[in-house]
Amino acid sequence: MMGFNLTSSFLLTALLGVFGTVVSASAKPTIDPICFLISKAASSATDVYYPGSPDYIEGISHYANRSSTQISKCVVEPGTAQDVGTIMKIIGAARVPFAVIGGGHATNPGFSSTTGIHIEMRRFSKVVYDNTKQTATIGAGLIWDDVYAALEPYNVKVAGGRVTGIGVAGFILGGGYSWLTNQHGLAIDTVQGFELVTPEGKILTVTQSLNPDLFFGLKGGSNNFGIVTSFTLRTFPQAQIWGGIMYVDGSQMPQVTAAVSTFSANATDPKAALLASYVSTLGQLVITLLFFYDGMAPPTGIFDDLLAIPSFVKDVRSRSYLSLVQSGGDVSHDQRSIYHTISPLQLTPALSDVILNETVFWGAQLGPKSAFAVAYAIEPFLPTIYSHNTTPTAFPPTRSIPFLPFNIWYSWNVSSFDNDFHTAARQSAAHIRAAAISQGQLDIAKTPLYPNYAIFDTPLKDIYGSNLPRLRSIKARIDPRNVMGLAGGFKL
Repeated sequence: MMGFNLTSSFLLTALLGVFGTVVSASAKPTIDPICFLISKAASSATDVYYPGSPDYIEGISHYANRSSTQISKCVVEPGTAQDVGTIMKIIGAARVPFAVIGGGHATNPGFSSTTGIHIEMRRFSKVVYDNTKQTATIGAGLIWDDVYAALEPYNVKVAGGRVTGIGVAGFILGGGYSWLTNQHGLAIDTVQGFELVTPEGKILTVTQSLNPDLFFGLKGGSNNFGIVTSFTLRTFPQAQIWGGIMYVDGSQMPQVTAAVSTFSANATDPKAALLASYVSTLGQLVITLLFFYDGMAPPTGIFDDLLAIPSFVKDVRSRSYLSLVQSGGDVSHDQRSIYHTISPLQLTPALSDVILNETVFWGAQLGPKSAFAVAYAIEPFLPTIYSHNTTPTAFPPTRSIPFLPFNIWYSWNVSSFDNDFHTAARQSAAHIRAAAISQGQLDIAKTPLYPNYAIFDTPLKDIYGSNLPRLRSIKARIDPRNVMGLAGGFKL
């Protein structure tokens, strides 16, 4: 590693002059000088890839490949936290745009992609289980499928993503609703510590006792305080669980709506959870039902009404936790996508009818504009889910209101319709929100929006509420030069 002060803009300029000369005289005159500098300053544990390389293509790829992927100057794959620190110093001194990608599941354009320096975290892929402390330390480059597979031999699980392909880092830093949320809270409520590389290049262990302000900020505050390289989470016993997926034809919608509303209103067993999605795809209305019970089988009565509905696919049984998460399969990455959200207090039959009408209406409106799917995911949780943590977290700003997450997901193929789909998502969210307010199922002044679902131009006050001043104060202290402002995301 080079023995110079990378925070010095003057010295950086001089070094770039030298490196620029080397690059221009080489056989690859298009290599970006900042990428070249990183390749020389970092250790052999880190690699830099350029356009045309298969590793470059893999590095910039996203879940919503057509709308979330940008062509960067290079892909940097750091192999150590020290190298992440070196990279951050160079980026901060050069003031170049950058992005950090973990699992790549973000749909907001530019949140984990860039035309500048693209930092790919895949080499942070270790899972270390501590039987004594009952914790698992997991790398920021993993997806939850990898984590569950690594922990399965130890018969433990963690509060992570509910479907396949979700990245660890973005999920936790945004909050994280899990199959275990009814029992243990959000993913952030189970975090015991973070390894954080600050914008100044320092490596910190962040815990409630060592750094309570940063610990608060990282729990839902997204990518505003540096780059997290690993997370230490509480683990929970994992025997076989019960669950899986059902696909139901849209003709059964009245029965589904009634049964989902009944489950939302009456289910009290914290081991039970449900994810129901109304989907308009290629002109057809389909309902997907994902079931979970933290045991070999649910008690009689919890899911009976839903399971009795005729279905054309039904894979619900006792299985491993990983098998459940992967039971729904993976949606094609070769699409354009956007998420949006509201935060209802309860999913009543009347509100479910509004959501169904939105599915049908926008499916018809957007179908001719290359829509692949128009989907609305209903996520009923117990009203006690925010009581599992007694210390404040960046998200949610209030834990006294039992609001629910709710996901609007649109997927399409043609870029010229991007604005149509973004506008439709906003209009649909506004319509459902107005209906929820009129039904007394949403307090717009108090219920925050989940950052992992919120569309890119959502005002920060709608996410962080009264926590916003404290978060900005922490950000100013840890990142006085606003290096993280050079990356995408919800910026404080």
